Amino acid sequence: MPDISILTQRANSFASPKSTQPTNSLVITQVPRTFFQPSIINALRDHFATYGEINQWVPIASFCRIILVYYAEEAAEVAKNACDPLILTLPHRIPTVLRVYRSEPNPIFSPSSPTADENLLRPPPIEKNFLISPPGSPPIGWEQIREEPPNATPLADDLIAALHKLKLQERRSSREVLLEPEEGVGVGVYVEDCDMNDDDNDAEGVDWEYGCPSPARLRWKPIATAMPPMRVR
Repeated sequence: MPDISILTQRANSFASPKSTQPTNSLVITQVPRTFFQPSIINALRDHFATYGEINQWVPIASFCRIILVYYAEEAAEVAKNACDPLILTLPHRIPTVLRVYRSEPNPIFSPSSPTADENLLRPPPIEKNFLISPPGSPPIGWEQIREEPPNATPLADDLIAALHKLKLQERRSSREVLLEPEEGVGVGVYVEDCDMNDDDNDAEGVDWEYGCPSPARLRWKPIATAMPPMRVR
């Protein structure tokens, strides 16, 4: 066990307020994570045990603090007044200053008597038990049901009919009818294959020289826009 020196230094700047709520719990803060080893933790526990019998000693390395609960509120008050601040010195290290604060009162746990249910964390209700991750154990009497198979008809009827017409490749004037409006009213879907135009194939076969108009452009004649009517004087 290393040579650990624990000193208490009472200063006016750490004076307790005149009116405080009695409590049996204290919190030791600013504890380095390297101090959470059995030798140092046991030395601190033995030091605080000199002020009274300790009911609970809870080191929390992730929060760099220790929570201790005394059986008597007077012992916690004496330890607070005597050990705030607390100077901890390890061999070949710079002294470390720990602070001691009052905490909310905690119930006394006795090994002989069972712990009350209101002092422990309860599981969520059965209705919300499956919402947590990972989910809790199923309730008593729960049996797994046989699920139904996947939907055998995932497509709508109108889409199936359109695919059937596409498969038959029904063409009308080089157009493929995907969806025809009922009784001439509605939306119609048609697909026209532009590659079927013979003029495009002929245009691709004609050699084109740089600086000359494109043969395909020569065949394309824009529609002339009509002149607006003019007033005759």
